[in-house]
Amino acid sequence: MTIHDEIKKKISKNINLENIILIDNSYLHKKHKSFDINKIHLKIIIESKKLKKLSKVDAHKKIYSLLREEMKNKIHALEIEVK
Repeated sequence: MTIHDEIKKKISKNINLENIILIDNSYLHKKHKSFDINKIHLKIIIESKKLKKLSKVDAHKKIYSLLREEMKNKIHALEIEVK
């Protein structure tokens, strides 16, 4: 199972959602000084009526809390879009 599959599974299991899309934007950051080949730059687009009812900050906090371990070890940057 890839990191993308793990993230999708974890979010889908914990949040009622209609759709989720993960986009790996790591290639956009390869020339940055802090680039680490072992960590990804990820954009998550989540379609969720439940998250949409929350404030943007609370929705992002929920996602970050679910991905706490991944943020430490596998994700360098995370962009979240809730629809």
